[in-house]
Amino acid sequence: MYLSLATANTVQRLWLLFPALIIYFLIILSYGVGAQNSSNVTNVGAIINGNSRIGKEQKTAMEIAAETFNNRSKTHKLILHFRDSGTDPFLAASAAEELIKEKKVEAIVGMETCQEAAQVADLVGNQAQIPVISFAAPSINPPLMQRRWPFLIRMAANGSAQMKCIADIVSAYHWKRVVVIYEDDGYGGDVGMLALLSEALQDVGSKIEHRLVLPRVSSLSNPNWVELEELLKLPTMQSRVYIVFQSSLPTVAHLFRVAEKMGLVGKESAWIITESITSLLDPHETSDISSTMKGTLGIKTYYAKNTNSFATFQKQFQTKYPEEGNPEPGIYALRAYDAIRIIAQAIGRMTSNNSTSLQLLLNTLFSNHTGLSGKMRFEAGEILYSPVLRIINIVDGKRFKELNFWTPDVGFSLEETDKIRGDAGGVIWPGNLTHAPRGWAMPTAEKPMKIGVPGKTSFSKFVKVDPSRDNSDKKKYVGFCIAIFDMVIERLNYSLPYEFEAFDGLYDDLVERVHNKVYDAAVGDITVLADRLDKVEFTQPYMESGLSMIVPEKPEKSTWMFMKPFTWQMWVVTGAILIYTMFVVWFLERPSNPEFGGPLKNQIGTATWFTFSSLFFSHREKIYSNLTRLVVVVWLFVVLILTSSYTANLSSMLTIQRLKPNVTDIEILKRTNSKIGCDGDSFVMDYLQTVLEFKLENIVNVSSEYNYTEKFKSKTISAAFLELPYAQVFMNEYCEGYTSTAPTYRFGGLSFIFQRGSPIARDFTRAILELLENGDLKKLQNDWLTPKNECPNNVTSNGPESLSLNSFTGLYVISGVTSSFCFLLSLAVWGRRFQQQEADQGNASPSPSEETLWNKTVRIARFFYSRELNIPTRAPTFANYAEEWHSPRWDYSTTSNTPEHPRTIRPTEIECVQQEQIQRMA
Repeated sequence: MYLSLATANTVQRLWLLFPALIIYFLIILSYGVGAQNSSNVTNVGAIINGNSRIGKEQKTAMEIAAETFNNRSKTHKLILHFRDSGTDPFLAASAAEELIKEKKVEAIVGMETCQEAAQVADLVGNQAQIPVISFAAPSINPPLMQRRWPFLIRMAANGSAQMKCIADIVSAYHWKRVVVIYEDDGYGGDVGMLALLSEALQDVGSKIEHRLVLPRVSSLSNPNWVELEELLKLPTMQSRVYIVFQSSLPTVAHLFRVAEKMGLVGKESAWIITESITSLLDPHETSDISSTMKGTLGIKTYYAKNTNSFATFQKQFQTKYPEEGNPEPGIYALRAYDAIRIIAQAIGRMTSNNSTSLQLLLNTLFSNHTGLSGKMRFEAGEILYSPVLRIINIVDGKRFKELNFWTPDVGFSLEETDKIRGDAGGVIWPGNLTHAPRGWAMPTAEKPMKIGVPGKTSFSKFVKVDPSRDNSDKKKYVGFCIAIFDMVIERLNYSLPYEFEAFDGLYDDLVERVHNKVYDAAVGDITVLADRLDKVEFTQPYMESGLSMIVPEKPEKSTWMFMKPFTWQMWVVTGAILIYTMFVVWFLERPSNPEFGGPLKNQIGTATWFTFSSLFFSHREKIYSNLTRLVVVVWLFVVLILTSSYTANLSSMLTIQRLKPNVTDIEILKRTNSKIGCDGDSFVMDYLQTVLEFKLENIVNVSSEYNYTEKFKSKTISAAFLELPYAQVFMNEYCEGYTSTAPTYRFGGLSFIFQRGSPIARDFTRAILELLENGDLKKLQNDWLTPKNECPNNVTSNGPESLSLNSFTGLYVISGVTSSFCFLLSLAVWGRRFQQQEADQGNASPSPSEETLWNKTVRIARFFYSRELNIPTRAPTFANYAEEWHSPRWDYSTTSNTPEHPRTIRPTEIECVQQEQIQRMA
């Protein structure tokens, strides 16, 4: 009995120890299966966010990679130790420290945020000197990052490429303002992304209008998300382009539900989500979030799906992933899989070469590796990808479709009208729009566009407001600008409800009202200026603008009016040609024409009278030389042209009333301190002071176009400065007695204004350009502003001008060349005769060596002056000149001794004979 009792006690003790033995054997068995040899076991720590879809996908992918390696390797085993950080950097650092101390891990992978990666690399990596592979990267790389964290390897690229892709999408649809929405992570992780996005948007001419920071899910107390609904109530926010990044799936889900409830996910709105949110969605998911996000554009990193390795991995992933029935792995899962595969390859190489550290092997393997996530290149602690992004479009609650590709170097792969759609058909937009949304809070019948109109204008033809009429009466607002607005509205392909409101302030104040969003737009004669361009959106100018000066004018009176048809150069050259022609005629006619004989003063008088009388074709002297006839014919042709031109220009000057402005220069006004007038409500007054430097006391404010004439008549002002459109209207009304100068200072033109980023401004610009191109705007301008065609624009330089030498240079050249040719030909003939005379009188003449140059010159001059006068029965011809040129003797020697031709001795010859006889007798 004692034995049985002892046996029973033993059995009882063994039964009590049995659970402990079972646990002991299980532990031994697990270590035996997982690590048959402790020297061939590598422990790797993995820090993930176990509550997020990305973390769950990463865990499944890493387990598949480790399992594949363990199944293939017979000498080495890889054990993964997972820790959940919840994206808390401090929890991540604590988990990493625990893994190193207790689990003896040789590498740490994971970390969804760059804050976690930095904390782990700072506290653990630099101390334990083990590799830290992060699945996150900072938006902007800090300086000396590799030197600060030498053991940190970042597998994710920064967000610059993704932000540029978003900016290109915004640019493709001409959106000028966007609203950025993100979830507060508590560590300022959004700063870098905002900076990159803002810079990328500026490069395409857009900007961030508002930033909406969402609270974290854990900080919300009301399950109905009342705080979020209050944040979205922004009455001054006109943009309807929303960019969402860095937000958790629950936050995004509630964001879209509240936005849909508030009407922000509807017509004319656009939503863009980044890859961190797109990766949370699944094309096979049927949750409510996908249905509320219908029409949203998303960005995903493209990776090849047609390889055998991806097909194998996808099959394993769909088997092991517990959350979905038929899930598709995202880019984060592929990167996690590639990271464990590279670690496994490094472990395999370490077994054969134990002298190489794991860090160096990882750097070598990462430097040139092609995995499921793409081709990798390691540089300065960062895995560099050549990202190819894919634009996706959420169609409905069950699926989304992939659109176009985008790369940093090329941009969108297809350059089409709709760049985003690619080859996948049209984009599905929120509200089932058939066209791209304008991304702006478009006016409705309940909330029409509020347009400010200048209530007080100097020239009522542009804008006129009748205060006696109701605001709903269209006749209350009339004028050229209102007519343009109506024509533009008719050309828009959509309805644009609006209401006018008169504004009685300055134009600069009206611009400020639009800038401060009191008015949606302003219609009127608003000048485009540089300082206004940064505040509002201008349309295409419908009229050019510049500063024009208007002054009174008086009839021009001049005693020397008869001299003005020709310029002074023309008069000088004409006189020179006349004198030269007179000399040539005298030289050619004197030997044979008795009317050119007699004393020298009579010869000069006859030649002068002949030449001047030819101006009026009243000369009566006979011409005996054919050479003279040739010269006179050309001269008479010149005279005909000159007299006709002179008569026509003088008649024009005397017929057309020439008006002379009282003032022609701005400097004269400033120098004499003359009073000038301008519209005090416009920018012109400030322009006259700051740019043209007029004194304020010399500037008179003229509030109406009708007051200018009164100011001029009372001589209150000497000149008026108006913008070019107003000057045209004034000159059309008062063209008699006033003149305007061409605008020397140019401005941007007259235009309409809208709020910055408004897409309606672009539609107005297109319509105005069409009106300018087809001439409708010019017709409208003539009907409203310049209806009096009999009053053309009067400018000071529109009178007839004096004729210049350039118009008659060829005529003078012909006359001069003809006269010179005839003169030289006659000179040559008489030179030949002089040589014959010298030959006949060779004995009587002194030898050339004894005669001085002066005496010879005097003798030649006397010969040409004392040429014998022969009166032929008919005028000699060119044949006679040729015969005389070749004859051995000239006519004087052959006819002087015959009775029919008695020799005529001139007084000068008698004097010469007497002098010679006296010399011989001496």
